[in-house]
Amino acid sequence: MHTSIKLLDCTLRDGGYYNDWDFNPDLVADYLEAMAALKVDFVEVGLRSIKNEGFKGECAFSTDSFIENLTIPIELTDKIGVMINGSELTSKTTESLSFEDQEAAQITTLEKLFKHKSLSRVSLVRVACHVHEFEACLPVSKWLHGQGYLVGFNLMQIADRTKEEITELAQKASSFPIDILYFADSMGGLNPKQVSQIISAFNKGWNGALGIHTHDNMGQAISNSLQAVSDGVTWVDSTVTGMGRGPGNAQTEYLTMALEAYRKNTGNLTKLFDLIRKHFKPLQTQHGWGINPYYYMAGQSGIHPLYIQEMLKDSRYSDEDVLAVIDHLKLKDSNNFSLSKLEAARYFYLDKPNGTWSPKKVMQDRTVLILGTGPGARKYREAIEQFIEQHQPYVIGLNTQKNIREDLVNVRAACHPVRLLADCHEHIKLPQPLITPASMLPQDLQEALAEKELFNFGVAINNDGFQFHEKYAELPAFLVIAYALAIATSGQANCIYLAGFDGYAAGDIRNQEMTDLFKNYSNSLGSLPIKTLTPNQYQLQSISIYGQIN
Repeated sequence: MHTSIKLLDCTLRDGGYYNDWDFNPDLVADYLEAMAALKVDFVEVGLRSIKNEGFKGECAFSTDSFIENLTIPIELTDKIGVMINGSELTSKTTESLSFEDQEAAQITTLEKLFKHKSLSRVSLVRVACHVHEFEACLPVSKWLHGQGYLVGFNLMQIADRTKEEITELAQKASSFPIDILYFADSMGGLNPKQVSQIISAFNKGWNGALGIHTHDNMGQAISNSLQAVSDGVTWVDSTVTGMGRGPGNAQTEYLTMALEAYRKNTGNLTKLFDLIRKHFKPLQTQHGWGINPYYYMAGQSGIHPLYIQEMLKDSRYSDEDVLAVIDHLKLKDSNNFSLSKLEAARYFYLDKPNGTWSPKKVMQDRTVLILGTGPGARKYREAIEQFIEQHQPYVIGLNTQKNIREDLVNVRAACHPVRLLADCHEHIKLPQPLITPASMLPQDLQEALAEKELFNFGVAINNDGFQFHEKYAELPAFLVIAYALAIATSGQANCIYLAGFDGYAAGDIRNQEMTDLFKNYSNSLGSLPIKTLTPNQYQLQSISIYGQIN
């Protein structure tokens, strides 16, 4: 049994990916007190970055002056660490330089960032590297070690490397003065068996201390950390409540209890629990880190968790959008985050919009009634059915909702690939034709809908708003109501009635999104007048359905 396990808490560094490293000073003070009481072995107070793009708080730079002004408990003397990203030490501008010149350029950068250890409260400097940066960054360890620092190297994204490649990387590291060689489960997709295999590969080329940094995409962060310890790893990372990029990391509050038998010094949890209640639970409620099914799926497929994190905080992404993007990213090299790749994945119909069906055939100069799925559609069902029987509008049902008699619905509309896939068998059973961008759908979805009568009306995203064409339309969002409005408008109907568009619960941001969508439509060239027959929260002109029936 190990009695020398080092627990490193990196909350202020890894947690900063959610709040731009802008931690409240009271939180930082309470955090340091809690870490001292817990007797953690090292506290990583942040990044030491040379990049200054967009606002970031003090923990993104963790300067010596910032650390000097912290009230650091005596128990944490010589237990303060910072991390520097290897990507900031290697750049395209230095790739053409000789190895010696690259090293000289790195030293110049380091001299701007670090004093000698005797002049700093920092004891540990960790360098985070991807595999392709690792060898170029290794000489950094010599300079840092010469300045008196403990040196750690965190090797990221090695889960897809062979055992031989991992051993080779470890052998290269062994030629440099590195005190701890860490590996990170960057995609959060490892299981304990795989962790053991990676450690075995490291041990064939490395004799020094090994460390692990686990992510919780699949709920295995604690299990993987404990497996690593049983296999000889002696440094383990954690964060308070798991706060960290994507779903987060092994939680300090659980890991410290799980490692109690492995550590010489175990502290008191009381201040940690106070810290969580006072500061971190409100932060978690605000930012939403923690495991969920999307992170689990990303972990399974080797998708960088930042893709999920970015989508979950962006109101443009519905559940269907997130699932569709994950499905798209599975087919791509997505272990490195790219905002442009995320944006491209969101636009499911990337080809030029096309269609073969013109809604004018059935809607020109007619009233169109679009049926929503809100409670009003069921509550006022009898009145809606009477309205249809008396006025004979062209009725469009959205997706597969069934709030009125099937014989009164002329057609259904659906445009979201994931929603279509989920509802595919239901659409086949329904009697109405389906308006959808059929020729633009993924091949497997086209095959699944082969038995269905389809009206092929094309679609494209246009961030500037709606544009209407005879056989396709441009929309500001892949919402089925936007698609239905465009169909009626391209079909040159004379007006649009809505029923069952009640709105969401008070405070739900989707209410404003829908309000904005309807305003966008009304301001578009060629838009039709809209009236709602049942209650709504979208600032639309409303009339009572009871005044429209005899």
